[in-house]
This record gives sequence, structure tokens and C-alpha cells, in this order.
Amino acid sequence: MTERAARSGPAGVASRAGSMLRSAWRRVLHLWRASLGFRVVIVTMLLGILVLTAVGTYLYGSIAQGLVDSRQRIASEDSLRDATDAQGQFDSTDQTDTQAKLTQFATTLINTYRRDAGNETRYVVLTRFDDNSSPFIVGPIESGSVGVRFIPDELRQQVAAQPDRQHLQVVTIDEGGDPISAVIVGQKVELPVAGNYGLYFIYPMDREREIISFIGQTFLFGGAALILLIGAIAFVVTRLVADPVRRAAAVAERFAEGNLNERMRAKGEDDLARLGTSFNGMAASIQQQIAQLENLSRVQQRFVSDVSHELRTPLTTIRMAGDLIHDSRGDFEPTVARSAELLRGELDRFESLLSDLLEISRFDAGAAELEVEASDLRACVERAVDAHRTLAARKGTQLVVNAPSNPVVADMDSRRIERILRNLVANAIEHGEGKPIEVTIGENDTAVAVTVRDHGVGLRPGEAALVFTRFWRADPARARTTGGTGLGLAIALEDARLHAGRLEAWGALGEGSCFRLTLPLRADATITSSPLPLSPLAAEAARRRSAGDDQGADPPSDPGGPADDDTLRLRRIVVERAP
Repeated sequence: MTERAARSGPAGVASRAGSMLRSAWRRVLHLWRASLGFRVVIVTMLLGILVLTAVGTYLYGSIAQGLVDSRQRIASEDSLRDATDAQGQFDSTDQTDTQAKLTQFATTLINTYRRDAGNETRYVVLTRFDDNSSPFIVGPIESGSVGVRFIPDELRQQVAAQPDRQHLQVVTIDEGGDPISAVIVGQKVELPVAGNYGLYFIYPMDREREIISFIGQTFLFGGAALILLIGAIAFVVTRLVADPVRRAAAVAERFAEGNLNERMRAKGEDDLARLGTSFNGMAASIQQQIAQLENLSRVQQRFVSDVSHELRTPLTTIRMAGDLIHDSRGDFEPTVARSAELLRGELDRFESLLSDLLEISRFDAGAAELEVEASDLRACVERAVDAHRTLAARKGTQLVVNAPSNPVVADMDSRRIERILRNLVANAIEHGEGKPIEVTIGENDTAVAVTVRDHGVGLRPGEAALVFTRFWRADPARARTTGGTGLGLAIALEDARLHAGRLEAWGALGEGSCFRLTLPLRADATITSSPLPLSPLAAEAARRRSAGDDQGADPPSDPGGPADDDTLRLRRIVVERAP
């Protein structure tokens, strides 16, 4: 009950409201990023609001000022006529015997000038000048609730200072508790016996306020309707342009997915029709070129496959003859015997090249298949290293294998993975300049990895992306000493891709190079990150940190602990340098 009360309380309501606002804001941002039509409509409506606000403000001010000016002009003319009439009435009256009679006459006269019909309200005030010294004192006289207190002192002073002309001022009065603007027109009148007085006509601008209010509401609702209409027009116009663009994007996506027969509908002669025509022409040209390239590729693949197969028969005959000659080299002269040995070596390279060409042709034809089973990656590494012990000893190279003590099991085709590792180790021996080579194994939750690190000549900038190119060599003038065909790394890359894995290279001049093979832990899994760094500098830093942590920590009591602890207990398989 307490949690329910908390959720239904003010804090819970505020939290839900905030969550809803954030969700709505995210949806709006998504629409803004994803929809061209939404952006165009919003921008058009915002610009329309700015323009209509500026124009409406100007027109509203101009109309209001025009109404005020018109009211002032009418009030001036109206008050001048009535003031002249009032002066005539005072001049012709005979009610001047006593102050009371004169006051009664003035009061009656002032009330006759008051108007209180509909929106034509007018109040009249008669008040004595401050410098009037006559003993007869009349008033002040007011025709209604709006009286002397609303007449500004400035206006009264102007009327007294310039009695021969009208004076006008716009002020705010309180008419029945409702503040309203009013035009006050004042001028001098002379009362018999009583002297000079100021006659003021007060014109509340009720009608003008109603007109201004009506105009403001009209502008507001008309502007809102116009903004919505502009938004609708922008939406329709945007759809006319965006829909063909969306269809073109959909056609392009399907075309990119391999549906080369996709075409845009091109009708008319406008820009979009020309775009569709141009796109269709481009698509037809690309389709034709792709068909030509596919045909050429099939011809090349068939040629390589046919040549490789056709060479098998003469190669077998030459191999038999070469073996016979090689076995009889003891009966030959030294130069002929050496030629027999060279012939056998080149025949080995030729046979290896044919095997690699056949393998490449299978990859190109999409005929390569995996025989996946759960295997220990450490066994593949050991077999690959053992296969090159003699070569490493002959080159004076030390091989160091860093592997966890626990099995590193992953779904793989052991034959292909071992072939990748053999290619990497052979490549490291060839370019390692006789310096130590390190092979490291690692694993994490999604992948297993192997790095092969040499300290030889290294790679120049940009060459790391070229090492897997067929027949590519970092130094064309450099002779191959290990009998490579130039296809090993290319085949290794295809084998890695066949496993949905990665094969990457790093290198720097004078620092050597490092190749990293990363494989998914399960055949249907996705690699999120590699358990080993590609850069040796990062690897050495991590190794130093691990060594430091291992020295400062107590030995683990559980030999079957996490893989991170196992990687600290590395075993080394060292092939010593040849004496």
C-alpha cells in the first residue's frame, strides 16, 4: 500500500509525466532525424509563424493607431461644436442673479451634453481655473461617474495657459471598475460673472477597444488557420517530392542487395522523371558490367581450375621422373646432383602452388565447406608450431607459445584453422630475421583468438591492408626462402571468413608485425570483441600489468577458476636456437 500510495502521490505523478515528456521528445527527435517531410513541414510552419507574427504585429499596431487617430479627430470636431454652443448658452443666459441660479443653469447645461447611448458614451466636466479670482464659484460640475479626478493636471494647465485653442490628451480612466483608454478634449469657456472655466469632454474608447479585440482575435484564429494550411501545403508538396525519392531509395536498396532488375518508374519530363531515367540507365549499365565481370570471373575460375587439373597429370609424370633422378643423384657429377636437388625443391613448390590454386578456385566458386566440431585451439597451435620446428631451427628462430592451462574449446574446422596457423607461423619465420616469434592464445565470453608476433622487418604504413592480397609481396626484389606460393595469407583470410571470424594484421618498420586470428566461440555466435589486442605495444602493457598483479597476489586455490586467472599461468613451448 505504501508503494502504491507513493506511485499515486504528487512525486509519482510528476515522475510519470516527466517520463511521458521524455518519451514524446525522443519520438519527435527521431521523426526529425528520420523524416524529411516532417522537417520540411516543421521548418515551414515555424517560418510562417515568424512572418505572420511580424506582419500581424505591424498591421495590428497600424489599425489600432488609425482607430485612435480617428477617434481623436472626431472627438475634437464634436467637442468644438458643443463647446461653442455652450459658450453661446452662457452668454445668453439671464440666470446670473445668484451663484445658486448660475450653478443650476450650468449643471443643467452640462448634463445635456452627456451621451450615454450604446458605445457613444461621453462625459462632460466643468471646472474652475486655478487663477480665477471671481467671487462667484460654480462647480466643479460632473455629468457622471467620470469626473475631475481623471483630468490630468498637465491638460488643465495647458487649457489655462492657451485658452484660445483646444487641447487633447489620451489617458486611462476607470469606468465602472474597468480601466479603459479615453480621449479628453479641453478648452476654455467664460461664465458670466463667474469668470474663466475649463470645459472638458471625456470620450471613453469602448468601441475602439471592441474593434481592436475583434481584430486581434481575427488575426489569431486566422493566423492559426493559415499556419495549419501552410503546414498542409508543405506536407503535400513534400510528399510530391519525397515519395519519389523514397521509392528511389527503396529501389536502390533492393538493387544493392543483388536484385539487378530493379528499376524506377519514370513518367513525364520533370526533374524527378529525368532522375528516374538517369538511375535506370545507370542501373542497366551496372547490371551489364556486373554480368560481364561475373562472366569473366567464371571464365577465370574455370581457367584456373582446368589448368590446375590439367597440370596434375604432367606434374605427376615429372614428379616420378624427378624422384628417380633425385634418388640417383649419387651417381652424378656434383653440379648435376645439385640440379637434381633444386629440381625436386621446385617441384615441391609447383605442387604446393597447384594445391593453393585449386583451393582458391573453390573459394571463388563458393564450393568451400566447413566441417565444424568443438575443438581445442591449443592443439591446433601445437601442431602448427611442431610442423615448423625444423624450419625455425634452421633459421635460428625461437618459437614461444603462450597458452592457458585450461582447454580453449571453440566450434571450428580444425584442418582449416591449422592451415591458417601454419601460414601465419611460416610467414613470421620468413620475415622474422631470426628473432623470437611469440604465439599467444586467448579467449573471452564470445570469441577465441591467436596472435603470431615477430620482430622482423615489419610493415610500412598501409601495407597491413595489402598482406592478404593474392601474390602480393612487401618487397618484390626479396627472394622467398621458405618456398611460399604467395597465396597462403589469401587462403587464410578466406578460411577465417568461412568461420565468420577475423584475420587482421599490424606492422611497423623496425618493430616487426603481428597477425591476429579471432573466431566465434560458437558457430552461431557473434564476435563482440577480440580477447587479444592486435597491437603488440598494448599486449606488452597488458602482460606487464598481469605479471605485476600475479606477483602481488596470492596463488589461486581453485585450478578451475576464471579464464582471466588461467591466462596468467602460461606455459611456454620453446624451440631452442640451432647451435
